[in-house]
Amino acid sequence: MQIENAPILTIQHPGPADSAGQSVMASGVWQVHTLSQKGVLKAITRTLRALKNKNTLAWDLSGIERLDHVGAQMFWNAWGKQRPARLTLDPNHEELFGRIEKASAIKLPRHRVSPLNWLIVLGGGILTFFEHLRAFVGLIGQLMIDIGRFIRRPVAGPWREISANIYHSGFQALGITAMVGFLIGIVLSFLSSQQLRMFGGDIYIVNILGMSVIRELGPLLAAILVAGRSGSSITAQLGVMRVTEELDAMLVMGISHGQRLIMPKVIALAISMPLLVVWTDAMALIGGMVSAKIELGLSFRYFVQKLPDAVPVVNYTIGLLKGCVFGMLIALVSCHFGLRIEPNTESLGRGTTTAVVTAITVVILADAVFAIIFNGVGF
Repeated sequence: MQIENAPILTIQHPGPADSAGQSVMASGVWQVHTLSQKGVLKAITRTLRALKNKNTLAWDLSGIERLDHVGAQMFWNAWGKQRPARLTLDPNHEELFGRIEKASAIKLPRHRVSPLNWLIVLGGGILTFFEHLRAFVGLIGQLMIDIGRFIRRPVAGPWREISANIYHSGFQALGITAMVGFLIGIVLSFLSSQQLRMFGGDIYIVNILGMSVIRELGPLLAAILVAGRSGSSITAQLGVMRVTEELDAMLVMGISHGQRLIMPKVIALAISMPLLVVWTDAMALIGGMVSAKIELGLSFRYFVQKLPDAVPVVNYTIGLLKGCVFGMLIALVSCHFGLRIEPNTESLGRGTTTAVVTAITVVILADAVFAIIFNGVGF
């Protein structure tokens, strides 16, 4: 089907007596509604690309009925962003090409990269780190003040907020921690069984699973899952309150952010995390027992009887202490980044991602500190 007033590009080859060279004649309507028709734009673009940067061509655009900026820009690009030597234009189109020519003449300032740019970036990163550290220490100080006030007047404390956060951060995380703990227990027991069977040390599967799960993997797995699940939720909640100006409204009404928002979350995670650690340990050990039963033929009764002898009681205490500390760190980091979110959606997404990554990093660093401090304890 032929398009009415479609853009047409005709190339005329010189005759034997003509020494002027090829000429290109354009006619029709060169506007976006005709150029966007099916097949037209592709054909025109292919033809203009073949004619690009040919300075000997003569261009005759006087036959064009209507021309807009899109069509003119296509010609301008084919000319190599400068007027050809031989060009015939309709006087009505002169102003349009004049504007394109002026716009092409504008030179944007070039950004010069200093050879010491890496030092500037490094210095900025260090200053940002110390600024975050100062704000984080200030948040801990405010938390201590709020806890002291809460201890002096427990009746006026935010009990409902604490209870709600325990439910959301603790109870609702039981499913995911149980599944991950059970699967990790199966994998760890399966891999350990393969090695122990080679040396005839099947009975030591209890020692390996007990120490690794109760002392290290249980608290660390629970903390990482809570940081990704509950930590992001805390940051997003505070960020949305910033976007909707609820935080500012609380200050206007004389309600402390620390008393009603930060302290309940820290206390809730300090209570919930040790319980989640026990739950994750139990699920991981059950998964390990199932795998040991299948791979090594060890009965569940033997596993349960040998576990207390293989793992000293102090390791349970260390695991619970880790859970409590990890929970408070996750809550503090999440609240820190949640309160720093600016009132826009881009900052909300970036702050939530940063909070989760930072919380997991802080948890791993804290676990390394625990390993150094309790190096000779529980073995």
